[in-house]
This record gives sequence, C-alpha cells and structure tokens, in this order.
Amino acid sequence: MTEKILIYDFGSQYTQLIARRLREINVYCEIHPFNSAIRPDTLTKGVILSGSPCSVNDQNPPQIDVFALFEQVPVLGVCYGAQYMAKVAGGQVDKSLHREYGRAKMLQTGIENALLNGLNFESQVWMSHGDTIGILPDNFDIIAKTESIPVAGFRWNGFTHPVYGIQFHPEVYHSTEGLELLKNFAIDICGCQADWTPGHFIDETVASLRETIGDEKVILGLSGGVDSSVAAALLHQAIGENLTCIFIDNGLLRKNEFEEVQANYVSMNLNLWAINARNEFYTELAGKSDPEEKRKTIGRVFIEIFQREASKIEGATWLAQGTIYPDVIESVSVNGPSVTIKSHHNVGGLPEKMNLKVVEPLRALFKDEVRRVGKALGLSDVLLGRHPFPGPGLAIRILGDITPEKVALLQEADYVYTQILRKTGWYDKIWQAGAILLPVYSVGVMGDERTYEQVVALRAVSSTDGMTADWVHIPYEILADISNAIINQVRGINRVVYDISSKPPATIEWE
Repeated sequence: MTEKILIYDFGSQYTQLIARRLREINVYCEIHPFNSAIRPDTLTKGVILSGSPCSVNDQNPPQIDVFALFEQVPVLGVCYGAQYMAKVAGGQVDKSLHREYGRAKMLQTGIENALLNGLNFESQVWMSHGDTIGILPDNFDIIAKTESIPVAGFRWNGFTHPVYGIQFHPEVYHSTEGLELLKNFAIDICGCQADWTPGHFIDETVASLRETIGDEKVILGLSGGVDSSVAAALLHQAIGENLTCIFIDNGLLRKNEFEEVQANYVSMNLNLWAINARNEFYTELAGKSDPEEKRKTIGRVFIEIFQREASKIEGATWLAQGTIYPDVIESVSVNGPSVTIKSHHNVGGLPEKMNLKVVEPLRALFKDEVRRVGKALGLSDVLLGRHPFPGPGLAIRILGDITPEKVALLQEADYVYTQILRKTGWYDKIWQAGAILLPVYSVGVMGDERTYEQVVALRAVSSTDGMTADWVHIPYEILADISNAIINQVRGINRVVYDISSKPPATIEWE
C-alpha cells in the first residue's frame, strides 16, 4: 500500500499544482474537498490545507477541524489554510490595505525550523491574497516575513506533530524555492519515502487489478490516445487475453488515423476489434450545427455501436475507462456542482446500460504521469507523444454542420499542418495542435483566377494538463510555410489564420 499526503481543497485555483509538485518529487498525494468525509488513516503521512477564493472573515467560511488533524499528522497551511489556522487559534486576520498579488521577496526571521531549512535567507515567492495575518497568538513563531506583511510564515507549537503556515504559494513556478519547501515538508517533516515512481505504480496497480478482476472479462473502448493506450497496457499485463479492446472509427478521426492506430497496437498483442462506423455517424449528424447537439449525438451513437459490439463478447463483466486524475478532481466541486462548460466526451451511461462494473486504472495519475508510466511499460514514443484529441473528434473542429466532404477537407489541412510541425521539430514542443474549419468563405486570387473558398484557423497551445493553456509562439517563417502548403495543396481552402487566444478566457477547442 502507498503512503500519502492528503490535500484538503478550499477552492484555490492552485490546488492541483500542489499535487503536481508533490508528485514531481515522487510523493503520492490525493486532493479532497475540505468537507469530505475522508480523513487521515494509517497511510497518511501529512496534510496540506490549500488556499481559497474565500475569506476566513466571511459569514460562512470553509471550515475543517484542524485540532483533530494536528494530533494525527504534520500539517501545512497555504494562504487561506494558514489564515484559517491563525484565526481558530485566536489570532487576527485583517483585510489587506492593498491586495498582494504577484512576486514578493520572502525574508526569513532567523528562527531555526525544518520547513525553510536549506532555503536562501531571501527568496522570491508568489503571493495571491486579499487578507493578511495581523496578530498571532503567543504560541506561534514567525519564521518569515516580506516587505509588505509581517507574517509570511509561522510555526505553531505545542502539538504532537509539527504545524506550519505560509502566506505565499510554494507550488507556483514563480516561487523559486517552492519545490524545496515542499520537499522539506513531505520528506523531512512528514517522513515520506518518495517512492511514488512509474515502476512502483505499475507493480501495485497490476497486482490490484489481478486481485479485483480475477478471471473475469473486461471491455475497453480504445481511442488511440495516450490515456486509453496506457490503460490497455496495464490491463493486458494484469489479465492478458481476458481484455478485449474496441476501437470505433466515427469518421471524425485525423487522416489515416484508423489504420495507423491499429498498426501502433500490433506490438502490444492486444485483442483489438476495429469497427468502421463512419456512415452511421454521418447519417445521425446530418443537419446538426449546435456544438452540444453534435457532442450528444456522437456520444449516443457511440454508445449504441459500442453496446452492439460489446454484446458479442460473452461473459464480460467489467468496462475499463481511461479516466485520469484531473477528470476525478473536476467532478467534485468544493462549493457544489460546477458550471458545465461542455459535455464530457467520456462514455457516460455505458456501465448502467450494460450492467457492467467500472475499472479505471489511471484515475490516480496526471497526464504527464500517464506518459511516464506508458514509457515504463514499453509503449512507443509515437503513441505516447500524440497530442490530446477530443472525443467528438473533428466534429468540434468543424464549425457548423458535418458532411463527409467537410471532414475530408479538414483532414487534409490538419495533415499538412501536423506534418510540417513534425518536420520542423515543433510537434513535440506543443501540448495540442489542430486545424479548425470555419463556416466562412473568403475571396482569393490564384493565378489569374478569382476563388471563393473556406478559411482554416490553426490552433497550437502549451499546457501541462489542459486546465490552463497559452498559445504557442510558432515562428512566423514556419507559419508562413504551413499557410502556403495548405492553400496550395488543399483545394477548397484559400485563407489560413492563427488563433492567439489563451485558456482562460477561451477554451482549447473552438466548440
């Protein structure tokens, strides 16, 4: 069993980053809402209380029984977590005269402590708070300050285990020694072994899958992407031929993808069923332009076809899904249900419809961890390096209704785009890239002829997990080559534009 750090989320935009940083130093951790029933057990080595958009002085602020935690494990409060601990101890938290947001210089006070051990006396940190700890009770030691606030870090004495609070965010890149601070807490203070490695995960997961599934049969819907491929590899190692993978061509894949994906899986010796269902999807999508309607139609038709094919597998009792940790976190809101931005592309409803149990081998991993596990399992770099691709495929990269002709047009443009990215070495520098076919026609001139053809927008973003993303600054010379190649090689497109929107406020996909 794996030791862990529990992170209680009070709604901070940075909570996932805390988990990611701990995973970087091979410490396993889990995020739970502050009001979750999950509390420290024998495997819990420490607790971190996250920041929050709320104030501890609100009428009904997020609360947790910190005194119960202090007697069980070491605790670190970050921003709101630190302010909350100070207030419940009888201290005072005031509204800041000026909201402190951005870089600041942290100065240690000279009090020896394990949290800041080895850090420079002066260190750059990242602040994001509207409240400030004004007064600390007598049993607190101030271990750090900044030019603007008297309490940037404290140690709370008198408990069975160490208790610390910091007003800044060590998980953010701009806190230059933040990772060292988190190492001090997780390894030196909490005593974590830092053995959360791909090999450790594989051994533990394969053993768990064998124990849970036994000799029963599992069905997995393969997409050709990283998540489902790594999930398939783990399950195959655990249960061998009792795994059947179904790969459905919905007619909305990239050019040649249906054939290439099958070829990529040959070396994995998977029991793979490849189903060409393009015409069924095209028929059901005909005339539909609304993004949500397209997504729901694709999801419904996928379920119908998947159910039809899966029913041919006698004795199957499990449905495997490539759910990863961000999917799990996003499904649980701190303050109630989150606003739906768009329908999720996972195969919702299948377990109930088919009376199957669900197994999700990757639900503890972030995207970059999935890739590391895949590499340790021996998956090819071609599979692991693939850009994320939306479940509804090109349907949400074609604005407006879907026709086979539009799909073919976009496939060609997208193929030209990605091939040049690969040739120039930019493909592996980008998190996700793709072309979007716009419902716009523009006038052009080719030779002596006037053209009136469609417009393609190019999208390329950098990200770590898709939660936030920034547009990639591809050199103008390469963008010019891509534009010229698409216009010259893809009949029906005479104008190419580049999307320079970040997420937020935009999304990565256009629909």
